[in-house]
Amino acid sequence: MKSKSFSRRQLSLLLPALAGSGTAAAEDKVLASNMYAFEDLPVKQNGKNRSRAVLDGLTHKGFRIELHHTELAPGEAPHAPHQHEREELLMIREGTLEVTILGKSKKMGAGSIVLVASNEMHGWRNVGATQAHYVVMALGRD
Repeated sequence: MKSKSFSRRQLSLLLPALAGSGTAAAEDKVLASNMYAFEDLPVKQNGKNRSRAVLDGLTHKGFRIELHHTELAPGEAPHAPHQHEREELLMIREGTLEVTILGKSKKMGAGSIVLVASNEMHGWRNVGATQAHYVVMALGRD
């Protein structure tokens, strides 16, 4: 087999491209065991709504997981209906959300869990009279 040689100029162009190709993976961190006290989580205020990022990273097998807690005001939606490649688990702690997946809506109360499969149009809004508290766990990459 004939080997191919590269000039220094060609290598100087190729090496930065190769180094940059792994940047996204290098930024991902493997999540270590941890305990997340609710009162210690930083609060991000968005109008009448609040969210708390809990974790975002990779499992030891390289599977991406992101988890956040949201407090959603009555009548509010966190964002417009959308879809994405990753799956999501929605776990309602308090309040009532109207959840819509692929055009089908259902009121979901405290203790309810919703699974949104990959690439399905979905959204939710608080249809109750009080703040809704829920946790979203995003599974996989977009």
